[in-house]
Amino acid sequence: MKSDIQIAQEATLRPITQVAAQLGLGEDDISLYGKYKAKIDHRLAKKTDKKGKLILVTAISPTPAGEGKTTTSVGLADALCAMGKSTMLCLREPSLGPVFGVKGGAAGGGYAQVVPMEDINLHFTGDLHAIGAANNLLAAMIDNHIYQGNALGLDVRRITWKRCVDMNDRQLRFITDGLGGKTNGTPREDGFDITVASEIMAIFCLATDLADLKDRLSRIVVGYTYAGQPVTAGQLGAAGAMTALLKDAFDPNLVQTLEGNPAIIHGGPFANIAHGCNSAVATRLSLSLADYVVTEAGFGADLGAEKFLDIKCRKTGLWPDAVVLVATVRALKHHGGCPKEELGVPNLEYLEKGAANLTRHIENLRDVYGLPVCVAINAFPTDSAEEHELLRKLCAQQGVPCALSEVFAKGGEGGKEMALQVLDILETTRPRFAYETDAPLAEKIEAVCRKVYRARSVTYTLAAKKALAEMEAMGYGDLPVCIAKTQYSFSDNAKLLAAPTDFTMQVRDVRLSAGAGFVVVIMGAIMTMPGLPKKPAAENIDVDENGKITGLF
Repeated sequence: MKSDIQIAQEATLRPITQVAAQLGLGEDDISLYGKYKAKIDHRLAKKTDKKGKLILVTAISPTPAGEGKTTTSVGLADALCAMGKSTMLCLREPSLGPVFGVKGGAAGGGYAQVVPMEDINLHFTGDLHAIGAANNLLAAMIDNHIYQGNALGLDVRRITWKRCVDMNDRQLRFITDGLGGKTNGTPREDGFDITVASEIMAIFCLATDLADLKDRLSRIVVGYTYAGQPVTAGQLGAAGAMTALLKDAFDPNLVQTLEGNPAIIHGGPFANIAHGCNSAVATRLSLSLADYVVTEAGFGADLGAEKFLDIKCRKTGLWPDAVVLVATVRALKHHGGCPKEELGVPNLEYLEKGAANLTRHIENLRDVYGLPVCVAINAFPTDSAEEHELLRKLCAQQGVPCALSEVFAKGGEGGKEMALQVLDILETTRPRFAYETDAPLAEKIEAVCRKVYRARSVTYTLAAKKALAEMEAMGYGDLPVCIAKTQYSFSDNAKLLAAPTDFTMQVRDVRLSAGAGFVVVIMGAIMTMPGLPKKPAAENIDVDENGKITGLF
């Protein structure tokens, strides 16, 4: 069996100018980044009233057995294109952290990939580096302001802005900096986040244009004065320079699938610690260029889809016309308690027990958000026909269609059953959210925990209670909430698999993202700076004397 990178490197790519021309884009509309990558002028989205149908791809709660959400998204877009439908794929950008860690890249797999996959997974067009530079410029200006006399009266014990780096590095979670005497800064406790968890990334992915981007950057709260008043990036005079660093990055990136179909990849917040969707400007641009747009939200539907709907859609006016819920037999058996070494052995008992996780996600999407749902079974060679039939029956009992997706092995041809099911359920629905924005912050948190996670109750640390009260007193109570928790469970305990109920969730910390326009609620042991595993994927990656990369999946 060929590896993903072997399949990608053997593909014959179309010049990106041809892919752009297929979309009706001329040389003045794009900026070339080599032969196979380009940026599209983000302003084009505002020059047309055309709006395609939006298809959201999400998944069951992830497991080590794998779900294949991005692979399914790519294959679905290829299948729709093969059926003669004008279709755009719209995905998030990979972070170097998981590329070198354990999760892998974000370019799909098998014969359902976006290419050039090495470029996409490694640096791409430099967007994440621009975001990191803007983040760290603000951090430098905060500490310089303090060093130069601290005219705004920033309390050095209440600086909330962290530096960031696009790498999993646990050593940087908690640090002390500013050591070495007065000329080297003011000593204080500090720390790093991974770039995809930075508020700059969230702002980048929700802004509508450069003016909105700069306005949002200016509203970032970096800390508090000795009198307890918020201090913003705008007050520090940083917003203009930060926008300048992000100007080119703000244009969405155009690449292609293995089958030569157009794909836009732009922005990349994680869904377990951020809001998990590609940029709003990329989605809008895609909807203006194609009749059908396939996009995805990170991790399981309780994280990525919830935030896509309750945050991104609420703030942008977007709303999906259909949802594809990806599941695998292996992952559902894992949720049913199947030992890892037996995942490839047919077992209907484990599958039926674990399918409770699938059912819970169906119920949330259909009953909480009122959306039409199609289940896609991402096929593995170890699946049995009886296992597939059991999932089809369970989906029929829920009143939702189910299709077998074989896109990993067959590309777009393997996604035609899924594509037909999706086209059949497309429906324009009115937005329905899990909570209203005028509710108190704690009520919003509890609404998500009860309606989506099915928790019995929510508890708060004293620090979290105090922070929520302060945010509401400062006028931030009408913001939506972005819950950071483990992706492996509906609860905040990664070991509670399938569809747990009657559990308690604890809000450990609360952070204000005033520029992005939401409140980050941290639950359980979730961290905004991941670490590398015992054997990082980086150990397998190499490059030969001709520049050919190997070991990248």
